[in-house]
Amino acid sequence: MWRALGWMILAALVHGASIAASEEQAKARLLEARAAFDKANWLIETGRYTEALKHSQHALTLREAMLGDNHSEVAASLNQLGEIFLRQRKAASARPLLERAFTLSEEYLRTEALALSESRHTSFLQFLRDDEARIHALLRAHPDDARVRHLALTAVLLRKGRSIEETANTSRILYHDLGPQDREQFEQLRALRSQFATLALRGPGSHSHAEYQRRLEELASRAEALEATLTRRSAPLRALITLPPPAEMVERVAAALPQEAALVEFVVYEDRPRSPKPGPHASEVPAQLRYLVLVLFPGGRTRALDLGPAAPIDLATSDLSNALASRDAAYQLPAQTLYTLAFQPLLPLLGDVRRLFIAPDGQLGLVPFDALHDGHHFLIESFDVSYLTSGRDLLPRPRSPPPSRSVVVMADPLLESPPSTQRASPSEYRWAPIPGTRQEALAIQRLMPQAQLFLGPDATSERLLQQAAPGILHIATHGFFLENTAAPEDTRALIHVGATSRLPPQPLLRSGLVLANTHAAATNGPGTLVTALELSSLDLWGTQLVVLSACDTGRGDVKPGQGIHGLRSALVIAGAETVVSSLWKVNDETTRLLMEDYYRHLRAGKGRAEALREAMRTLRGSWPHPYYWAPFIALGQDTPLRAISPHLRG
Repeated sequence: MWRALGWMILAALVHGASIAASEEQAKARLLEARAAFDKANWLIETGRYTEALKHSQHALTLREAMLGDNHSEVAASLNQLGEIFLRQRKAASARPLLERAFTLSEEYLRTEALALSESRHTSFLQFLRDDEARIHALLRAHPDDARVRHLALTAVLLRKGRSIEETANTSRILYHDLGPQDREQFEQLRALRSQFATLALRGPGSHSHAEYQRRLEELASRAEALEATLTRRSAPLRALITLPPPAEMVERVAAALPQEAALVEFVVYEDRPRSPKPGPHASEVPAQLRYLVLVLFPGGRTRALDLGPAAPIDLATSDLSNALASRDAAYQLPAQTLYTLAFQPLLPLLGDVRRLFIAPDGQLGLVPFDALHDGHHFLIESFDVSYLTSGRDLLPRPRSPPPSRSVVVMADPLLESPPSTQRASPSEYRWAPIPGTRQEALAIQRLMPQAQLFLGPDATSERLLQQAAPGILHIATHGFFLENTAAPEDTRALIHVGATSRLPPQPLLRSGLVLANTHAAATNGPGTLVTALELSSLDLWGTQLVVLSACDTGRGDVKPGQGIHGLRSALVIAGAETVVSSLWKVNDETTRLLMEDYYRHLRAGKGRAEALREAMRTLRGSWPHPYYWAPFIALGQDTPLRAISPHLRG
């Protein structure tokens, strides 16, 4: 018996040694793969593509053998091989490799990334942008290849604005699908965000800079940890609202397009020089940003066009934005310049189509296409434009809650200017009177008698943050996007009194609204800044329309590929189907007229973007400068409102 036991022990030791040897061998082969991968990268950058190809293929073979066909390192090797073939101008060889790599990355994104917070999810998507840039470079070289167009459009439809959508899905699940414990933790997250926003805007006060930074970091860390925990818990339910498979994405979006319309996807990507000539200085030419346009028609037909370097388009966008934001500026030349660079080249692709769903990218998200000018007419006279974060927004929302009939209007909050010695935020402000907002609210109530008004001391930040999915939420007050600019007296903007020495780095902290302090009626105290970060925690699932009738509510930080991060993205995260926001400091009187006419068209059953266009066209008759009639855009669904009023259709 002891001899048999001895043989068993010896056999176990031999087996264990064999496993250990196998593990060591596996580690060695993976290290060999890494070395071959790194060597190939070095050879690519020095232009020695034939040698790079040999090392890259060796790395892929090892990784597939050791890690299987679906590992992220396999995707990295596939992208590397695709890069080599791109530089050798072998598109037919590059396309299947890049397509397989994209599919693997998408599978990884849908599983492993579920535990990421919003900030880390955004960082991961940014990491993947290099892979997408290879696809766009392939398309630039082969715009007439339908398979390449399909791959590029798939990448755009799945990745553009993805971080906003993932965060929105988490908030939706937490509000409507998880238990009381999870909702309690979500309330804790909301409280942490409010504390962080208040501290960031108030500044260090009597605390030292080091102590102030420590408190900010502590709050941010606690919020991010709680956000990641809640995201992990939502993973099983998130599978119920997962996106279509990559192979079906383009066809699904095409089927959702109205028959007479087209989807226009603008894309900003980094183009790295891919010289076919080897040499030690092949990689010294810097990369540049370029604009690409992809067009999708209802039948699934696609077109593509490279618009060229981004710098001239971005400069023209900035010039037009500055001209439109001033009622005294000459706007026609910059409006024509941007039209020539960014829209006129699309006309041969569009044919007779005049209804466009435009998903801008980069700086183009900060200008209204309606105000582009062809030398004879504004674009609004020839095209009906609706705005989307991505064509993915056209897909129906799964398990959408029934629409609410309620209409909530908050306007004309009771505000008092802070004393000149008091810092109300990173800089000092005073609140200019905005009498038009009360008249605006009363006009909306006349058109929609069920509207509940909160005016003066009742238009508080606390009341706003307690709202639960009204059918329409309309807010008419001061808005802000913090930067070092002054605001005219008759606009709905914060007016700077002192210079700004410190601005919060987070875009959702530099955008927001001003409402009455909860105790304003009793204390006659200053208003309260409600940041986009706090508004992102609202429950707006079931809210069809949010109108931000204030200044700069559509502005924010430009995140190429992920939209404009500010108030409009915060409200999309909160669940709003459509957000109407402004791109500059709006005039109080004309905004009141525009909004009253907007609701008149909504009440008549017109679509949410269509009604805004009609109101803009009417206002332009009396106020021809686009400063007055073009500041607002409607982002999201364009269908008529449902069940808001017995007078409304749908």
